[in-house]
Amino acid sequence: MRICGIKLTHDGAIALVDDARLVFCIEQEKRYNNPRYQPIDNLEAVAAALAEHGLRAQDVDQFVIDGWSGEVEPQFRVLSGGAPIILNGAPYLERHAQGLLTSRDGFGLALEDRLFPYKSYPHVTGHLASAYCTSPFARAGQPALCLVWDGGMPPRLYYVEPGGARFLEVLLPIIGRAYVAAGQHFGPYKRETPGGWTDRDIAGKVMAYIALGSVDEDIVRAFRDLYDQRFASEFARRYSSDVKGMDSALEAVHDFLAAGAIRLKAKSPEDVLASFHSFLERLLVREMSLVLERLCAPVPRNLCIAGGCGLNIKWNSAIRGAGLFDEVWVPPFPNDSGSAIGTACAEMAAQKGFVPLEWSVYSGPALQRGEVPPEWSAATCHIRELAIILASNKPVIFLAGRAELGPRALGGRSILAAATSPEMKNHLNDIKQREYFRPVAPICLEDRAPNIFNPGTPDRYMLFDHQTRSEWRDKIPAVVHLDGSARLQTIPRTSHHVIAELLVEYEKLTGIPLLCNTSANLKGCGFFPDAAAACRWGRVERVWSDGLLWTKTPVR
Repeated sequence: MRICGIKLTHDGAIALVDDARLVFCIEQEKRYNNPRYQPIDNLEAVAAALAEHGLRAQDVDQFVIDGWSGEVEPQFRVLSGGAPIILNGAPYLERHAQGLLTSRDGFGLALEDRLFPYKSYPHVTGHLASAYCTSPFARAGQPALCLVWDGGMPPRLYYVEPGGARFLEVLLPIIGRAYVAAGQHFGPYKRETPGGWTDRDIAGKVMAYIALGSVDEDIVRAFRDLYDQRFASEFARRYSSDVKGMDSALEAVHDFLAAGAIRLKAKSPEDVLASFHSFLERLLVREMSLVLERLCAPVPRNLCIAGGCGLNIKWNSAIRGAGLFDEVWVPPFPNDSGSAIGTACAEMAAQKGFVPLEWSVYSGPALQRGEVPPEWSAATCHIRELAIILASNKPVIFLAGRAELGPRALGGRSILAAATSPEMKNHLNDIKQREYFRPVAPICLEDRAPNIFNPGTPDRYMLFDHQTRSEWRDKIPAVVHLDGSARLQTIPRTSHHVIAELLVEYEKLTGIPLLCNTSANLKGCGFFPDAAAACRWGRVERVWSDGLLWTKTPVR
């Protein structure tokens, strides 16, 4: 059965699942140098994605649209063939504990001059389904708990097994937007009038910025006191499941932070944000522990994490380090970039249960062919030759095969560089036009990672925090963050992806099994769709793309 999942709102994407196998997922921000979070406002994007894989709309058995928020029910206004149409969707949250797979069925999805029926599942269902169906637990047929914490919802805990899923309870009454809101009240991204649902990119920047500060227990206590005053159990119940409470819930978070700003005005913003992070992290782990104690039935020792907060590597690591679970799984697309996959998996679950999805993280758009500027020339470049260039301390844009899924560059659309120079991190941040405190990630051979990082366990999607071992900090300074941590990505030596071959060759030359890795993109846009876009950008002088090295000819 062919299922096409569609995410129309921000982080728009189209995913095709064929008999429980992911064929592709095309995120709109990764096409044509589109802006980050690009929505789908024209259904021609769906037809184009199918056509690129030799399919027509009539070849799809079921179209599914991700749910969203709305006063009564969500409505999506899109174009089809130049004409505006309205599609109706499922709500943001399920209506009752067993309602995850309750669909909103519709007709009128206009593609290729035909109208098709479609289904829509709650937005939260897509997060849960994408996390569980891609997990090792689904592959083993094991049950798991699933924590879903997205921007417009508080952290919600679910029980999932192959036969179904059900809601358990809300852990705490703070929506995931709180991290963005904190950045609007304190620090370099402070706004004169905090609020609204924009500034999505602040969360990751705040996570980097807190390394400049220290956790002050007085500040943590202040936040805890304010939390106890403002977020009583009645409030928690009121905002746990009512989608119409999203704006009110955000307003409550801003009121909480504004009160904190008055109380903490003498404190440095970096310490305030570091302490706020720690306050939420401790609260999350504590509430998770208390919930597990309250549950009467045997509790699975497996946990999936989904929703935008799943990109917070420090919270993920705190949960994993608490010893509450044997294994913690976070997919490479816990935020809305995985919603098209998730809503397709929801339909798969409705048909035959929460079965495992066969998938690869490198299932994004293929490299396109564009017109490279005339001042750039191409030559064949084998992987060992590329390793020699990197060993000479020259960064290279590395474009290989199909793009990776999710927001992190994982070796398919990356800027790579040697990590041995202390100046390289600043150089890469200058190239990317980023703040000096932003980290540059290491991409490392998996078997060598435990010798260099703690814990250094397999982390193929850059979703947990690792500390750099003291004896290695001076050897690879470019990938060591201000607090000694590293946003590690590991690659098995046996991986079929060409990035593994490059790391092996680089290790042979230098004895260092890792490289700097940061995303290859225009500022504020998704990954480069082709070598031509990278060359036009021109801020890195070498672009390697599937065996060809493009270099800029010096101007005479």
